[in-house]
Amino acid sequence: MKRRMNPVYITRLSAFFPNRPVGNDEMEDYIGLVNSKSSIAKRLILEKNGIKQRYYALDKSGRVTHTNVEMAALAVRGLLDEQVTLADIDLLACGTASPEQLIPSHGVMVHGASKGAAETEVVSFAGSCCTGMHALKYAYLSMLAGESKHAVCVASERLSAWMRASYFEKEAELISRLHEKPILAFEKEFLRWMLSDGSVAALLSHVPAGEKLSFRIEWIETMSYADRVETCMYAGGEKDEAGSLMGWAQFPEEEWLTRSLFSLKQDTRLLEQHIIALGGQFLQRIVKKRHFDPESADWFLPHLSSMYFKEKIESELRQVGYHIPEEKWYVNLPEVGNIASASALAMLDGLEHSGRLKKGDTILLMVPESARFSYAYALLTVV
Repeated sequence: MKRRMNPVYITRLSAFFPNRPVGNDEMEDYIGLVNSKSSIAKRLILEKNGIKQRYYALDKSGRVTHTNVEMAALAVRGLLDEQVTLADIDLLACGTASPEQLIPSHGVMVHGASKGAAETEVVSFAGSCCTGMHALKYAYLSMLAGESKHAVCVASERLSAWMRASYFEKEAELISRLHEKPILAFEKEFLRWMLSDGSVAALLSHVPAGEKLSFRIEWIETMSYADRVETCMYAGGEKDEAGSLMGWAQFPEEEWLTRSLFSLKQDTRLLEQHIIALGGQFLQRIVKKRHFDPESADWFLPHLSSMYFKEKIESELRQVGYHIPEEKWYVNLPEVGNIASASALAMLDGLEHSGRLKKGDTILLMVPESARFSYAYALLTVV
């Protein structure tokens, strides 16, 4: 006899953004000037990405005010009260694109920073934008299997670490063709004027929150297309002439800086060619598997690295046979910036606080990841 699985709910969300929001005119006060000059490409890229403000775990002297681990631990602590304490958490699932050490894992560092926590299972996902969704899926499946009673998923980023001017001193930026083809500016400038810091945590339970809204997880689907396409976004390596990624350990240490191996790079031609199309293909696969109609969702929360891609996603959805009208979209990229792995939960938290949700609403989350083209979709129901 098949065992009936108990539903799993996201019953609490907690976001932590460091310091005060940083406007577009202030960005170089925090992340510095490259070669002592303000970027020529900055204005054009900000016009395309649509971001108005973001958060940095830095002060104006460039001093780090919060580590990635500290921000994750603060988001986790924001979930807790007298009903649910750190000692009650029996699974901590963490995701990040910006761990601050190779070993130990980011997850156990967050556990260690959570003062008062008890012994618990910890899993840590490293990669790029999908890592927060991978952590959420692990927590969800653990709850479904009856292995956990109070699971916490936390996604966090300190991407400002990659954006400091010192990483760019030796780089020549492609800016001559920005007006005719803005995708060319994305190689590194795009990332520098987009990425930001923050963390969001979610508490999972088998019982909804009562008077407050909860989100029942209907399903979470993830997929990699790394078998089809070469690496697109990377750090800690360099691509050879054939397009294969060579990791930092394959280079003499004296070349680590001269080659800028640890700067964050993106092959924008691959990005433009594949990121939207593969996401559409995966959605079609989910529709068939789940017997799901995307047009039936009440809310659509797509993780956008830049508002540049919004019209392209709309076009792709229409091309594969679905129309999700503007009033169903919720995106908070202009207000919080691109926080990579934390973006999906940040959108959910922002929508909840908007007061626009009602019980019975369904929410479709979409997270594309350009690193080697991975995708995540999830369907939630408001209860």
